[in-house]
Amino acid sequence: MIFIAVLVCLWMEWSLYRAIRRQAASDEARPAAAIVVFGAAEYNGDPSPVLKARLDHVLELASRGLATIIITTGGSGGDPHFTEGGVSRDYLIQQGVAADSIFSETRSHTTYESVRAAARILAQHHARDCITVSDGFHLYRVKLMFRALGITAYASPAPESPIEEDPTERKLYSLREVVDTTAWRLGLRL
Repeated sequence: MIFIAVLVCLWMEWSLYRAIRRQAASDEARPAAAIVVFGAAEYNGDPSPVLKARLDHVLELASRGLATIIITTGGSGGDPHFTEGGVSRDYLIQQGVAADSIFSETRSHTTYESVRAAARILAQHHARDCITVSDGFHLYRVKLMFRALGITAYASPAPESPIEEDPTERKLYSLREVVDTTAWRLGLRL
């Protein structure tokens, strides 16, 4: 009986891994109320290569006129002077995005906190849908979280993601996402 239970658990986790990878390869970008970009590391006020790839993708989506609002997310990550959300906002403004179209959430430290904060901003604008931008491996769980809050999220992975381009990194981050998604389904809000 234990053996069967283990096999069922392994099959479920393998199915989840495949679902995460399918989502990572799917760009669902379409007109929506907002684009929500998830934070990643910043280095002394400059976006890391991972964050820059996400932000450059936001610029491409915005240039297509898919949304009029951009929401940047992410707290300090231990940096006493900068936040991921603030660095993202500054980068987008430097690239020509109008400051009044960007709303920054700068206190979150987990994906769930970022989703909740973005959902609050969306509610303030009477919005019920968004395009979510992150690395592909991350988007399956992000969509689940937004759905739980009554928001339709369309996933649009950053095509130049350094993580997704490296096969080893892609597998490791996707496996970690299996664990994080399973934990979220079990009630842990990561």
